[in-house]
Amino acid sequence: MSAEFDGLSALVTGGGSGIGLAAATLLAERGARVACLDINPPGEPFLGLKADVGDDASVRAAVEAAAERFGGLDIVVNNAGVGATGTVADNPDSEWLRVLDVNVLGIVRVTRAALPYLRRSGHAAVVNTCSIAATAGLPSRALYSATKGAVLSLTLAMAADHIQEGIRVNCVNPGTADTPWVSRLLDAADDPVAERAALEQRQPMGRLVTPEEIAHAIAYLAGPYASATTGTALAVDGGVQGLRLRPRST
Repeated sequence: MSAEFDGLSALVTGGGSGIGLAAATLLAERGARVACLDINPPGEPFLGLKADVGDDASVRAAVEAAAERFGGLDIVVNNAGVGATGTVADNPDSEWLRVLDVNVLGIVRVTRAALPYLRRSGHAAVVNTCSIAATAGLPSRALYSATKGAVLSLTLAMAADHIQEGIRVNCVNPGTADTPWVSRLLDAADDPVAERAALEQRQPMGRLVTPEEIAHAIAYLAGPYASATTGTALAVDGGVQGLRLRPRST
């Protein structure tokens, strides 16, 4: 296995499951020391840090603990997030504020706390988990899409703000991924089998994206081979954004 992350330290939020755990696992396999910040963090081989990205004090404590253990931080993967369904008529203000707080301000809190260490890194990379929902109109995803649109714009602004400090900032835009959150959505559907089929058919490849596929995109953007890449959104979406296929013949 390649060891391009030897000597580098990474912090992954939402590292307890799904995309975050897949990214943390891949980074560790490639030589990084990895801290996973999560409400339910994993154990070895990671440094598990229990924290809530919605709480600034717990974020600062977790980031400081990771930097102290590792002697600094080189990579931040802002992956923690929550989902939401419905049109603009369906979610109350309190839900809008909650999801925006986690999905957007969570990135702000974690990156803000990590900036002093990233500035000293010599290899500093931030990767935000965005979504196809930032660039394509999806039905019944108004709130979620609004937060991910903000993440895309925030990624570009952060890249501009910190390029002179040697900090690269990019994001990945996954399509519908086979994660625990999606599984919970399917379980709540009237017909989970039909709903899964509809999600699969929405993606030109005809299947859901895997967390591991997204993890490889995150690792690329976080790693030394992407040293000239910043302010970029890398789609891992099965072709949703860019392809317009003819209907499949029956």
